[in-house]
Amino acid sequence: MSDAELAYLRERAAQGDEEAAARLVELAGERSDSYDLQLIAQTGGADAMDERVRLATEKGDLGELERLAAGGDPDAAQVLDELDEPDPMDDGT
Repeated sequence: MSDAELAYLRERAAQGDEEAAARLVELAGERSDSYDLQLIAQTGGADAMDERVRLATEKGDLGELERLAAGGDPDAAQVLDELDEPDPMDDGT
């Protein structure tokens, strides 16, 4: 996808076009582009927030997960809680 096409999608998404936002989320996820995901999330795109949490989890980016959780993202908070839970199968050896 060209830069012009991405710019056009970003513009449409910023104007509330849910189809454009969904396509941007898909493309950003493929490219692990947290910038586009952040832009979409700021305009209320829940899918973008979900994708940001998924990418941060895959990368092991605790800082990003903590920022998302502090910003009120329940999924990020849940992931952090799960990471803090002790492994019941770990016997300490």
